[in-house]
Amino acid sequence: MNIFITIVGIIMVAFIALYVLFPRSLFSFFRNALRRRGKLTLKSIKAGDMVWPYLEGGSPDAEPLVLLHGFGGDKDNWAAYAPEIVGKYRLIAPDLPGFGENTRDIDRDYDMATQASRVRDFLDAMGIEKCHIGGNSMGGFVSLRFALDYPERLISMTLFNNAGVVGVNESKLQKEAQDGKNPLEIHSPDDVKRMLAFVAHKPMKVPGQIRKIFYEDFAVHRALLDKIFWTLVEDGTAKPLNDQLDQVKAPTLIIWGRHDQLIDVSCVDVLEKGIPNAESIIFEDVGHIPMIENPKGTAKRHLEFLAKH
Repeated sequence: MNIFITIVGIIMVAFIALYVLFPRSLFSFFRNALRRRGKLTLKSIKAGDMVWPYLEGGSPDAEPLVLLHGFGGDKDNWAAYAPEIVGKYRLIAPDLPGFGENTRDIDRDYDMATQASRVRDFLDAMGIEKCHIGGNSMGGFVSLRFALDYPERLISMTLFNNAGVVGVNESKLQKEAQDGKNPLEIHSPDDVKRMLAFVAHKPMKVPGQIRKIFYEDFAVHRALLDKIFWTLVEDGTAKPLNDQLDQVKAPTLIIWGRHDQLIDVSCVDVLEKGIPNAESIIFEDVGHIPMIENPKGTAKRHLEFLAKH
């Protein structure tokens, strides 16, 4: 018993030391543990003049399901979702250009049509002719643009609180953006708490040292992220896709969180009425990231939809 207590004490001291002295190492440890739980492997491939890092899991012979993260996110946004998916599909979650470990060049264009064409190049490099696609927020906007521009490449599409359309009601983000404010900008480690509360409905507890990492990573790419944010706002408000939705040919599932402050739930009606044969599910007590806030419930409905197509 004393030996056991001693071992536990040593482990606790080691973790505390890592947390205080080497928080990035501890962050990487938990990130990699989440990847292992989802049976995900980190890979990369060159598409055009960019090297795309991506996570992949599931049988290589299964139907490919390509999942695109939102603004400020990266491929690991899907790690907690992966355990529910990889038994049935070949899950592929890349870093989009401008994010994560992909090219982050402020001199490039990051409008949604350009990003969709880059996803096509990525699929070409992967040797994927047709896939199921899904995207959250900005990634949903890219997915929707992809469905319009390259309909022959899709089996189905799933939109998770996607940008790109305008609903009847304005969201808090829309109102602040109209006043020239970017509510997703992070000004300090403590400001990470405000941003997370803005994105998720229920508080997401993140230790101080980890919040510091989030802030430092944002600060390094602040100018680029600001450029992409306002490009996204311009594409989504000045050139929304409302009047093009009837051209979507892929079977579509719309997943939303009732309490989304970034993109109002009224967008669900616009999408479901506009996209032929679309279906939707709205989760209560969920905000902008249902695949993180409610991975099991979201995956259940997602898998039921995919099984039909």
